Amino acid sequence: MIEPVINLTKELIAEKSISPDDKNCQKILIERLKPLGFNIETVNIGNTKNLWAYHGNPTDKTIMFAGHTDVVPVGDESKWQYPPFEPTINENGVLYGRGASDMKSGIAAMICAAEDFVKNNPNHTGRVAFLITSDEEADATDGTRKVVDLLMKRQERVDFCIVGEPSCNAILGDQIKNGRRGSLTANLVIHGIQGHVAYPHLADNPVHRFAPALNELISTSWDNGNKYFPKTVMQVANINGGTGAENVIPGDLTVQFNFRYSSELTDEMIKSRVENILQKHNLKYKLNWRLSGHPFLTPQGELTNATINAIKEFTGIDAQLSTTGGTSDGRFIAKMGCQIIELGVLNKTIHKVNENASCQDIITLKKIYQRILEKLL
Repeated sequence: MIEPVINLTKELIAEKSISPDDKNCQKILIERLKPLGFNIETVNIGNTKNLWAYHGNPTDKTIMFAGHTDVVPVGDESKWQYPPFEPTINENGVLYGRGASDMKSGIAAMICAAEDFVKNNPNHTGRVAFLITSDEEADATDGTRKVVDLLMKRQERVDFCIVGEPSCNAILGDQIKNGRRGSLTANLVIHGIQGHVAYPHLADNPVHRFAPALNELISTSWDNGNKYFPKTVMQVANINGGTGAENVIPGDLTVQFNFRYSSELTDEMIKSRVENILQKHNLKYKLNWRLSGHPFLTPQGELTNATINAIKEFTGIDAQLSTTGGTSDGRFIAKMGCQIIELGVLNKTIHKVNENASCQDIITLKKIYQRILEKLL
């Protein structure tokens, strides 16, 4: 008999929930939680579906599971070994399908862990809660961000949060995310004067103008990181200039670059240093910034220790704490002041063709989640 957590993962994968369309995923989750006595609240905003659910006393110590039901597009379906929305388990016990690792397996493991915990402990102390959204992979504007604002306005208690994002590198349990770097994007336009390439004295080439400043931006050491965070890095994501004609000097150059920054810096410090460099090179420019999230950190403590011990019990592995990688909805939840970690299956196939996860890993993840509940409540 296939484990319930695998059946639920397959059921969720079969829903073509390309962000921000949840399809029927949250309906499936509600049908699992409601018979257990969970309080259910849907918070739907625009095209985004959000679910807030809890079991237990709202004034007691609360462990919240957080995750997203939406997935990224599949790309060219002909390159998939199996149809991406027809979950398939191969002869090696590997489950294939879009969302298998990011993060429908995490959602299923949370739900099944909570089911068994509540069934075994109907009068448990504390509260088990869920914050599920369908708006993480796209704009991330009407999902966790806004639900967190609502929960904070209502003064909902959250002591611990486990985000089910795929966090592990080589083997289940090798890594726990206990924080994330900040993410800040610059959208820059350098203004010049368009002209003929044969008459450069009658034009002003913004590409040439910007080149020394770009070199300085790239070569700048922004910080050295710290005990918890690697050093801040700046990377150019897009750069474009010209009309497409080989004999025209462009009038403008557009550049987009991103900072993944440590807690040694603030977004305002980065903005100031960038503008000083641009002004130093006498550039005419327009600059707009987009802050995706501040850095956040949960130092080693009650939640990380419970998680490390649960992982050790079921895998024999000594998990490492890490703040590397991209952003997650944890950046919004961190505002609530709770201890927060990210723990899920392997991240090696996320957003790729033939996304997959080991069935045994999914089963073990459910056991780890359940043990964390038992340790903390």
